[in-house]
Amino acid sequence: MTGPEMHDLVRRLYPLCRSITGDGVRRTLEILAESVPLDVHEVPTGTEVLDWTVPKEWNIRDAYVKDAAGRRVIDFAESNLHVVGYSTPVSAVMSLAELRPHLHTLPDQPALTPYRTAYYAETWGFCLAADTLAALPEGDYEVRIDSTLAEGHLTYAEHVVPGRVADEVLISCHVCHPSLANDNLAGVAVAVALARRLARAEPWHTYRFLFAPGTIGAITWLARNRERVDRIRHGLVLACAGDAGPLTYKRSRRGDAAVDRAAAHVLRASGRPHTVNDFSPYGYDERQFCSPGFDLPVGSLTRTPYAGYPEYHTSADDPGLVRPEALADTLEACWEIVQVLEGDRRYLNLSPYGEPQLGRRGLYGSLGGRSDTEQAQMAMLWVLNLSDGEHGLLDVAERAGLPFPVVAEAARALQGAGLLKERAR
Repeated sequence: MTGPEMHDLVRRLYPLCRSITGDGVRRTLEILAESVPLDVHEVPTGTEVLDWTVPKEWNIRDAYVKDAAGRRVIDFAESNLHVVGYSTPVSAVMSLAELRPHLHTLPDQPALTPYRTAYYAETWGFCLAADTLAALPEGDYEVRIDSTLAEGHLTYAEHVVPGRVADEVLISCHVCHPSLANDNLAGVAVAVALARRLARAEPWHTYRFLFAPGTIGAITWLARNRERVDRIRHGLVLACAGDAGPLTYKRSRRGDAAVDRAAAHVLRASGRPHTVNDFSPYGYDERQFCSPGFDLPVGSLTRTPYAGYPEYHTSADDPGLVRPEALADTLEACWEIVQVLEGDRRYLNLSPYGEPQLGRRGLYGSLGGRSDTEQAQMAMLWVLNLSDGEHGLLDVAERAGLPFPVVAEAARALQGAGLLKERAR
């Protein structure tokens, strides 16, 4: 998928009212299933998942606040951000003074509507621009929230790209936010594009893509898969993947997992402006995968991180904030990280006593005329020197200060010349 194609997917998904449960999530997954086959799971309300319980299912059909003239001054049909997520049903007439405690605004961003939720407390509310609230006259208002909060299910989906081995790479993104284009849908679009690209690549690892509601979805998946999570060798959580900011990688709890090193190497070697942050137990679902009982090697890749851009969790996080070229760059960074994870192998130098004569094997001659001849020759020397069965190609690339693809190409040439033997993974 190209950047514009990913952006089209963001635009298509944007109007849907998603939450941690409900038909908005199901419809989102139905649309994603047009691009990649999905295995959809429904987990009943009341199911115990680790220290949590699957909540009631929430669905909403309409909501509004009408003034005395019958005009909708707050209208769910205009934006699903206007209703606090998981609001209980309401049908009442009340004064503005009575209504005010249920109204949420952003005084510092008075033209924007905030995103608010009340998942685990049965209450209700509306969100609106502070400018709109300031213009409301005193008087009575008709308040209506046509919603249901009832026994149902939590829904999530998986897509698996089979590899040559059962060891897995987990790619996770959250599908619970309503009408937030960068914080939610951009990561979903990049995950779909990455899955499609991997399906054509016949990868070494098996890749498991998880499309789940934030926090409770990841916790539910972990609870239902705790006997098999030891298959996960690497992982990435994707979010905020389409804004104009530079890429940001957040390390796993381990800090030095292979995915941490691969991401840092790719970002540094590419010359992209970027930031690499240490792990903290706050953020997206990497904090669930990296909880101490699991301690999975899962990092997070974003552009501008959560809460780091002014449009975060507001009505300004719309498709106009997401840039096709940024989506394409995030996808390419994911692909480069995946290529390091796929190609990081250990070798044994079959001629370890002294430097083997590369010229008579045609290895120097084959590089003649290339603009990167010196770099490629240094890569061969470094690969030979560190191929003791203990160092992988990522070790070589880090120590030599060379791009991983150059090192991997050198290893292939040396193996073809009979100078290297791959050590079993």
